[in-house]
Amino acid sequence: MKKLFTNLTFWVLTAITAGALLGHFAPETAVQMEGLGKGFIWVVKRFIEPIIFLTITLGIVGMNDLKKVGRVGGKAILYFEVVTTLARLIGIGVANLIRPGDGVVTQASGGDISKYTQGAASFSWWKFFADNFTIQVLLVAIVFGMVLNRIPRKDRLVGYLTVASKWVFKGLHLVMLFAPIGAFGGMAFTIGKYGLKTLIPLCKLMLTVYTTMGLFIFVVLFLLLRQYRVSLWGFLRYIREELLIVLGTSSSEAGLPSLMEKLERMGCAKSVVGLVVPAGYSFNLDGTTIYLSMATIFLAQVFQVQLDFSQLLTIIGVLMVTSKGAAGVTGSGFIVLASTLQAVGVIPMEGLALLLGVDRFMSEARSITNFIGNGVATIWLANNENEFDRAKMELAFSQVDQTEDIIKDNIEYLEQ
Repeated sequence: MKKLFTNLTFWVLTAITAGALLGHFAPETAVQMEGLGKGFIWVVKRFIEPIIFLTITLGIVGMNDLKKVGRVGGKAILYFEVVTTLARLIGIGVANLIRPGDGVVTQASGGDISKYTQGAASFSWWKFFADNFTIQVLLVAIVFGMVLNRIPRKDRLVGYLTVASKWVFKGLHLVMLFAPIGAFGGMAFTIGKYGLKTLIPLCKLMLTVYTTMGLFIFVVLFLLLRQYRVSLWGFLRYIREELLIVLGTSSSEAGLPSLMEKLERMGCAKSVVGLVVPAGYSFNLDGTTIYLSMATIFLAQVFQVQLDFSQLLTIIGVLMVTSKGAAGVTGSGFIVLASTLQAVGVIPMEGLALLLGVDRFMSEARSITNFIGNGVATIWLANNENEFDRAKMELAFSQVDQTEDIIKDNIEYLEQ
């Protein structure tokens, strides 16, 4: 019983349940809890850039062959494009098969979509890099690591960076003690503001999206890990605390720093983790890609727009570009969907109002799929580069129950 009350999974699940109940029975009070969820995400996001910088820099310094940096980066981009293209095709295929938009009344919602359509300007690579601080830090860290690797007397500076890395992770462990509070605030706000009744008119779309993402995870990602004899179920069990946090806060950012630490602990090389996870955050958004493709086809079906093969290819091509900006835009998936419809030009923009009520609920599925997808990408690429320690993985998977003791584990880490 004592172990149960110091278990992260227990407290996050309890917090999510409590938040959902508060949102349903006292929506006005629940909406005021938004600050708890946003505050937790804001604090966690402060750790993302320092962790990326330190992880990549120290990883590159530890590499004897700098050509490996370019090779891993090139493989990562190729992997991202292949897998996200597959996700787009799956989303479009399932949406055309099930046709969730047939019979939906177009006046189902009168929500204001102006703030999304105004943000749906044409995609610009310059704007993407200028607004995406994570990518900027990634590039700076790569350059700094390569320069540092060529300095003859670098031991003292590397020592300082190592100490800084240790303290950053200590701070992260301290923040993670408050994860249940963030999950409670995020879930309470979502249910309180939108209500479960908003799901009823579009439940077929919701079910289709969740089913498709489930198929993607348990078929595509399963097969990718199976290639290197890594258990998808074992991996999901290993990161289940982070998955619950992402579910509660509806943000993959909330679990990103902790994911990087766990991937390293389970045997992925520091350099691979540092390169793949932050890059994947912008270029490997599997869940967002599936949602955007399905939502586009859904709205075409609602307005009875018959898309021919060339128009489907156009949608795939446009999404290949616009989906890359999802992580760097406030409102992410919804604004990117608006920009996609604008670029395609054959589906009425006002259809976005239909999705306002359920977008938040589907955001949770997007975030979890993105999160799992980036973890799988890192494991696959680490194995492909022979930078994976199976003994560490087996140890980490076997000790997963011990690592869930949030109070004991985190406090002991802070005292080290």
